[in-house]
Amino acid sequence: MQVAVIGGGAAGFFSAISAKHHHPDAKVTIYEKSDKLLSKVRISGGGRCNVTHHCFKVSDLVKFYPRGEKPLKKAFGIFSTNDTLNWFQKRGVELKTEADGRMFPTTDSSQTIIDCLLKEIQNLGIGIKTKSPISTLREIEKAILLEFKNGESKQVDKVIIATGGSPRPEGFNWLKKLGHDIETPVPSLFTFNMPNENIKELMGVVANPVSVKIMGTKLRSSGPLLITHWGMSGPAILKLSSFGARDLNEMNYKFKALINWTGELSEQEIRDKLKTVAESNAKKRIYNVNPFNLPSRLWEFLIKKLGIAEDMIWDNMGKKNINRLVQVLTNDEYSVEGKTTFKEEFVTCGGVSLQNVDIKTMESRKSPNIYFAGEVLDIDGVTGGFNFQAAWTTGFIAGKLS
Repeated sequence: MQVAVIGGGAAGFFSAISAKHHHPDAKVTIYEKSDKLLSKVRISGGGRCNVTHHCFKVSDLVKFYPRGEKPLKKAFGIFSTNDTLNWFQKRGVELKTEADGRMFPTTDSSQTIIDCLLKEIQNLGIGIKTKSPISTLREIEKAILLEFKNGESKQVDKVIIATGGSPRPEGFNWLKKLGHDIETPVPSLFTFNMPNENIKELMGVVANPVSVKIMGTKLRSSGPLLITHWGMSGPAILKLSSFGARDLNEMNYKFKALINWTGELSEQEIRDKLKTVAESNAKKRIYNVNPFNLPSRLWEFLIKKLGIAEDMIWDNMGKKNINRLVQVLTNDEYSVEGKTTFKEEFVTCGGVSLQNVDIKTMESRKSPNIYFAGEVLDIDGVTGGFNFQAAWTTGFIAGKLS
């Protein structure tokens, strides 16, 4: 049996390895359009490779996927986070868990993961052909004809498509020609640009936890927020951009973000706390008493934003200033005008419709003997190792070729 895997990324490698394990006599070859292999693995997690997330209960795990939650329940039942850990551990790669649940190799180097995958490919005798972009796939009798852009062609029995996401709908045209429905790709996991907001002066400041809402929608998320030289980033923002990918695209990335700098505290809870603080620190300057343990630069920024004098003491704040402080702590408003995505690490929502795929086998319902794995599907997770876990899971299942 001849098996072609299209795409030399995480899902492509894992599906090729799975195919060879499940079908030892098959000839498996990976075709990659560029001259680079595992490029996202190399740069993910700041070059450390966020392999997966410390979340072992499937019902909890699927909640981190804005697209694909329900079908992934079945998929994770076949290959889960535990299976990922065991797979790498058996090959000498130990993973560690960080405070936020992200899991990395103990070496803190993505090269460890790359070397592991390359070694497995070599040990199994899987072929790799780089600079081999596919132009079309054609079904012929019970086989599939791969036609390459250089004019060459290759007949195979099974094809696993693991080409990743595409920022443009045209990137999926070749799959559309086979009858697949494509969910329009739009960016996911992006940061918020705030060109006209002074808060950018606080670049590098992290507030944790905060709660973020998008005005006029039901979108909200919480977690750490990072202030950058272009606006806001960090897990709270990235999660919000992921779950709101389509809504924010329709808004043309122009909207109001509302920040609760205290996390989930209510206005009344904050008001009560401020009252207690004011009574016990009556003669102290408001600048010097930070009741919610916000980063000091942020606390000073918020007070200045309200126009409160530097020498103001708590005893002189008055009801009006207390009300304004409550408002800025719970409902601080910022204008977002655009997004920033990192080209090498871009994640899109959209791709091959999951209705076109049997999630238990990853085989196309439109084209027999064609399978899918990874971000080419309309599956995407929030930041934290979830997209790689989906790649390992769908790659393993696709490689069974069942």
